[in-house]
Amino acid sequence: MKTDTIFYEIFKEFPNIFFELIGKPEIDPNTYQFQAPEIKQLAFRLDGLFCPLAEFPHQPLYFVEIQFYNDSRFYERLFTSIFLYFSQYQPPNPDWYAIVIYKRRRRRHQNTIHSRYHALVERHLRLIYLDDLRKTGLEFSLGVGIIKLIVERRSQAQKIAPQLVIQARQELTDPILQEQVLRFIQTIVLYKFPKLSTEEIKTMLNLDLIKHTRVYQEAKEEGKLEGKLEGKLEAKSEMISKLLAENFTIQRVAELVDLDVEIVRKAAGMQ
Repeated sequence: MKTDTIFYEIFKEFPNIFFELIGKPEIDPNTYQFQAPEIKQLAFRLDGLFCPLAEFPHQPLYFVEIQFYNDSRFYERLFTSIFLYFSQYQPPNPDWYAIVIYKRRRRRHQNTIHSRYHALVERHLRLIYLDDLRKTGLEFSLGVGIIKLIVERRSQAQKIAPQLVIQARQELTDPILQEQVLRFIQTIVLYKFPKLSTEEIKTMLNLDLIKHTRVYQEAKEEGKLEGKLEGKLEAKSEMISKLLAENFTIQRVAELVDLDVEIVRKAAGMQ
């Protein structure tokens, strides 16, 4: 599964999930903008950055990195890129945190941090282990449940994904937001079960049922749903570009973003 892409899209569309994940649900996500800034000298792009809007200069910066493989020099590059970001962009914010998301808890990840960085580690580094979510039987919010789905084994994902669909339908009264969340759940399941077709995934999750709900039909009749979903085309185009860059075929990208093949071709600039 292309975890960098899916995490980027989740945090961009649902920034509240990130703040829940780091144990700060009280933070208003509307005070932040999620970015993927490029560090020019290294030709390196950070996985993500929650940068406070200009009117909130005293809020901390949150650098986000998804690290699902071993890399002995990861922390050197991470701290170097952060300080180069400070040099290039000159943010006014007085504080910052580096949030590293690992798939599982392994002591050797921490052992790769050289002692020269201990002052930075103690003050600025926060590690998130997703397998901690998978191992516990505690109930989570809808947002954290979606993150948990990413790291679940396929056998468990088949059970959890339909439950998240039900939870989304019960908790989200806005048909636009509900549709968007259901599409993310569908995309994650498509990543985990690449051999299944979109229709098979929808059958597994009972996703077609949303088309027959009263709230969906009312929104559709009023023209609200189509208009707002069209407003998300730019975000989908970005996801299309990322998937194509990772060598997904046009047909597979169309399935993952649930769009017609020709629309994907146009979004990708392929006439």
